[in-house]
Amino acid sequence: MTIQFSDLFSGIGGFHAVGKAFGWSNVYACDIDQKARAIYAKNWGMNPSVDITTDANDSVMRVPKHDVLFAGFPCQPFSKSGKQRGMDEARGTLFWNIAKVIEKRKPKILVLENVANLAGPRHRHGWEVILRTLRGFGYRVSDEPLIISPHQIKRNYGGRPQNRPRIYIVATFVPPRLRTKYPLSTLGVDMKSVTLTRDEMDWNLKVDLGFKTKKIVNIQDSLRLNESELFWLNIWEDLLKRFVFRKKESRLPGFPIWADVWLGNIRVKRGDPVWKKDFIFKNLDFYEANKRKIDSWLRSADYLETLPPSRRKFEWQAGDAKSIFDCLIQLRPSGIRVKRANYAPAAVAITQTPILGHLKRKLSIEEVSYLQGIPNWFDFGSQSDSHTYRQLGNGISIGAAFQAIRALIDRDEKILLQTSPGLVKSVRNAPKNPDKALKLL
Repeated sequence: MTIQFSDLFSGIGGFHAVGKAFGWSNVYACDIDQKARAIYAKNWGMNPSVDITTDANDSVMRVPKHDVLFAGFPCQPFSKSGKQRGMDEARGTLFWNIAKVIEKRKPKILVLENVANLAGPRHRHGWEVILRTLRGFGYRVSDEPLIISPHQIKRNYGGRPQNRPRIYIVATFVPPRLRTKYPLSTLGVDMKSVTLTRDEMDWNLKVDLGFKTKKIVNIQDSLRLNESELFWLNIWEDLLKRFVFRKKESRLPGFPIWADVWLGNIRVKRGDPVWKKDFIFKNLDFYEANKRKIDSWLRSADYLETLPPSRRKFEWQAGDAKSIFDCLIQLRPSGIRVKRANYAPAAVAITQTPILGHLKRKLSIEEVSYLQGIPNWFDFGSQSDSHTYRQLGNGISIGAAFQAIRALIDRDEKILLQTSPGLVKSVRNAPKNPDKALKLL
């Protein structure tokens, strides 16, 4: 019997790809975004529903029965009432609608994805509400959050050079007769066999994206750095060159450089927050230690008069790299950030597409798709690139989710062999790398 899954907050179908990699069948999907639904339908042959709040509530349950529930749900605040009311305390949030599906359909396993700080101090109460709610429905889930990023996963298990830490709440339904033997509060899943140690994280975007880059025949002009962007970067490149090959303590600092401090445009004010004062003092100290060199650079750059304020801020995170154009560059609202070209920062839903310094252009849609684990055959149709980048930024890492499920099955196999042996078999029979499975579809 085919294992069936539901896909809540489905986006363009990252979780659908995970389910298909295991050979499962989709019975329900939903997403509020019309353009994402269109891409989902184009690639997966299924029209998602529009709104989970109207499909799963106190009076309606349109989500059919299924074995696996996926939900990359939005992070919403929970009431901090302290009344320990579990699911009722989540009312008014989208997690409450997920909970109604779980309560009614009792899927064999759950895979919920969210931002990493869902389990952090600011959201601790919400995290506790989620755990209490799931256990109230009979699910075995760990207090310890599973936070994993695709760049931590080995290449041959679907890893990618993208630093995208996300929390995966993976849980298994335990029938009442088994709860004495298998308590609902348990240890986290073990992913050591598929993850890299810190010393092994030797990603290199020039190499790891190289095969994608070669397949891109026509690079759109919109991806290339324009004259203004190149001008800004070359000014900072000039400053970097003045510090290259000098003794270590004379390298560019790791804290953000605010050139307006050097120009006297930013000074410490009485009401400034501590963090701002700290940045200003650090910039002043660095200027005093390198005054001759910095003044010469400022003169040669016409005192940065043609640079917008945000481009007079520069953050160097590339250590002893010799050139900006050997690195990965981000033109952020808060300034220019340059880091080693080992792995990309997380794809985000807003326009901050990283720049490959050696190619002097932004990452292409094909490259960002690869970083998320999207299959080669995936088709975004004729929609605008801005919508596609946004959808990719809202998506999940297919490799990370795939391996989280394999780890869950490892932990709870004895339970699932009694409740859903077909689910266990499907995971065991699937390739260990989702890339291999998706190429067969």
